[in-house]
Amino acid sequence: METQKKAFLILEDGTVFTGISIGADKEIISEIVFNTSMAGYLEVLTDPSYAGQAVCMTYPLIGNYGICRDDFESKRPWPDGFIVRELSRTHSNFRSEMSIQDLLAEFDVPGIAGIDTRALTKILREKGTMNGMITTNSQYQLEEVLPRLKVYTTGKVVEKVSCKEKWQWKGTTDLAENGPLSGSARFSKEAFERGEKELKPSMVKSLNGKGYHIALMDFGAKSNIPRSLAQRGCDVTIFPAWTSAEEILASNPDGIMLSNGPGDPKECTGIIEEIKKLYASDVPIFAICLGHQLMALANGADTHRLKYGHRGGNHPVKDLETGRVYISSQNHGYVVDTEHLDPAVAVPAFVNVNDGTNEGLRYIGKNIFTVQFHPEACPGPQDSGYLFDRFIAMIAEGKKA
Repeated sequence: METQKKAFLILEDGTVFTGISIGADKEIISEIVFNTSMAGYLEVLTDPSYAGQAVCMTYPLIGNYGICRDDFESKRPWPDGFIVRELSRTHSNFRSEMSIQDLLAEFDVPGIAGIDTRALTKILREKGTMNGMITTNSQYQLEEVLPRLKVYTTGKVVEKVSCKEKWQWKGTTDLAENGPLSGSARFSKEAFERGEKELKPSMVKSLNGKGYHIALMDFGAKSNIPRSLAQRGCDVTIFPAWTSAEEILASNPDGIMLSNGPGDPKECTGIIEEIKKLYASDVPIFAICLGHQLMALANGADTHRLKYGHRGGNHPVKDLETGRVYISSQNHGYVVDTEHLDPAVAVPAFVNVNDGTNEGLRYIGKNIFTVQFHPEACPGPQDSGYLFDRFIAMIAEGKKA
């Protein structure tokens, strides 16, 4: 690390950790969460679902393979802060372009290294997710800081991370030429072709950009969602989160995707009203994470906050139809409450093997299914990537009917 300036992490319960400042030298208040992934820190940093949060990585050494912009999942890092046990002093990878320290400094993200992240994680697991402050001000006063921590909320972060205007991600284009979601990320044709080779040929309708048209509602979408669709031959139009259902349906999509995103789903009242209209249409819908929660709320279900959330690349989920268990990538602090779910509207499709919480729904009499986890991974295992194939197959079956 270039500097050895002291930094402090102050939690809402009064706990203080002392470490070394990394990244930008600025003070932030944020919701403190932890991620258990052993790798994929760049994808975590560029996941818009972390907007309004500061992320603690539980794996003890972070940064050893550096930063490659090709792996960005959005145009920039979104967490308010970054917390690690040890930040690697050197990075070694033939694809690496810079260090994490350089990335954090470039995008004005503060962080703290050298603290006991295991102790921090145990506190968050025992007491629940709480707010905290990262600061380099050694003259802080707890009696002044703690009231500020208690009143902090993430706010309407979906508006912050969504694209500002609709744009198209074409299956045939050089992915470097795509719109606002790509930002500074560079997606090469070679990378696209590598992904293409992993597909089952029988599931690919077209790879010439003339496949199914998918409307993707961007609540904070990771780039691997449209990329996964494009690899399956789809043309993807990405719409801002506040787009009306009428405009989306007027684009004549073959299918609609509701993306992941940050924050409390119940705050997205206007979006929920538009999703009700999409549900009433006959267009097949596949929803991920926040999109899954919003679809449930649009149909009378409820959501509640988890004690400390699910964030990492090692969460087992069980497909209730087949009985098969998949290891999944997850990043959420809220879940759908299935106790008050109307079985005439939707039934559970996946369950979390660790704690029994809902991980997906299948809607009765509709070509709609939703999942709480991330089948697009990045980072994380790709066990459940088949769900994109299921979505494409559902569209194809609908065309035959």
